Amino acid sequence: MKSFFMQFKKIIWKALKWGYMKKHLEYNDEEMEVFRNNPQNKEILSRAPYLMSKTIIVEVIESHGCNSKHKVGDQFYFDGFGNLLVEHSPKKVCIYALNAIVPQIFAVTELLRANADPNEMRFNRASCFDVGVLCGGFGRIAMKVKVINREKA
Repeated sequence: MKSFFMQFKKIIWKALKWGYMKKHLEYNDEEMEVFRNNPQNKEILSRAPYLMSKTIIVEVIESHGCNSKHKVGDQFYFDGFGNLLVEHSPKKVCIYALNAIVPQIFAVTELLRANADPNEMRFNRASCFDVGVLCGGFGRIAMKVKVINREKA
């Protein structure tokens, strides 16, 4: 039954994707023509149902002296396109933590688009740039990224 719904979603997406994207991105006709004629955009949009079935999780694996109070085990949730899902993330999110994890989120989304397993990524960790109190800063966190299926999030 699950595969039936996934196939159904793909069929619906295929029929509606260009109109949806035009409205979503607020493109005029000329911009939409440029967007639609880019082979890269065609490929990415063909993968959209798959991307949206994934959740990217960034988990705090070390924390000491964090001004935003991020603790070990805190998780930041992103959709398969790399958008922060604020309703599932901590109430306060440090911009420096987000900035530090950008390369890993980008790599995950690229691996998903290439149909590769992002959980096999070797450099899946990042740290905020604060050096910690012993080196003249406040504190520091380290984070690890992983990807799960959306229904498990």
